[in-house]
Amino acid sequence: MRVTILGTGTSQGIPVIGSNHPVCKSTDPRDKRLRVSVMVEWDGYTYVIDCGPDFRQQMLREDVQRIDGILLTHEHSDHTAGIDDIRPFYFRQGNVPFYAHNRVFKALHERFAYIFTTENKYPGAPTIEEIEISKHHTFAIGGKEIVPVEVLHAELSVLGFRIDEFTYLTDVKTISEEEVEKVKGTKVLVINALRFEEHQSHLNISEALALVDKIQPETTYFTHISHLMGFHAEVETKLPENVFLAYDGLKINI
Repeated sequence: MRVTILGTGTSQGIPVIGSNHPVCKSTDPRDKRLRVSVMVEWDGYTYVIDCGPDFRQQMLREDVQRIDGILLTHEHSDHTAGIDDIRPFYFRQGNVPFYAHNRVFKALHERFAYIFTTENKYPGAPTIEEIEISKHHTFAIGGKEIVPVEVLHAELSVLGFRIDEFTYLTDVKTISEEEVEKVKGTKVLVINALRFEEHQSHLNISEALALVDKIQPETTYFTHISHLMGFHAEVETKLPENVFLAYDGLKINI
C-alpha cells in the first residue's frame, strides 16, 4: 500500500492570502500547504480521502489518471469544495463512488444542487454514486475492509478511516476510548496537529502527542497544519523520533 499526502494545510492553506507571517513567506517547499487530503493506492486501486478546493491541483501534480472512489470525512468546505473537479474522471469512467455519512450527503445536496438534481440536469455536471457509511459498520472497497473511526471536531462528528495498518484522522479535537480501540495496532497514523497553542476544535501539538502515546503507532505524521505552527524544519527538531510533520507530496509505503 502506498499513501500520498496530497495536502497538509489548514482550511486557509499556506501561504494564507494577504499574510505577511514569516511562514507564509517561507521558500521551503515543505511550508507550502494545500488543503488536507490523502491518496491511498493498492493492487491497482486508487482512493482519495476528501476533495477540498485544491483537488484539481493535487490530481494534476500527482498525474492521477483514474480514481476508484472518494471517502469524505465531513462536509466542511476545505474537505469537499473540489467535488466539481471530479468531472474529468466522470467523463472517462462514469459515476464516481463517494463514501460519506448521510448528514454529509444532505449538506452536499444543498451546496451542489446542480450535481444532485434529477430534473433538467446540465449535461456537463458530474454524477456521483452515493454510498452511505457510519461509524457502526465496516465496509469493503478494492478487496479491503475499511474501518470508520469517529472523532469529534468540537461537537461535529467526523469520520476517520483505518485501512489495514494505516489510519487517517483529521479535524480531531476529542475521541472516545471506544474509537481509540479501533486505531490501536496501526503502524502508520496520520493525524491533525494544528499549532502549539490550544484551539477549540483541533488538537494542538501536546494534545496530539498525548493521543499518539495512547495509540502507540510505529510512525506518526501530523497534518492539517497552520502557519502558526512555525517553520517545518524547526518544528521537526522538537518532535519525538517517530513523529514527523507531513508535507505535501510525501509518499509513505506501508
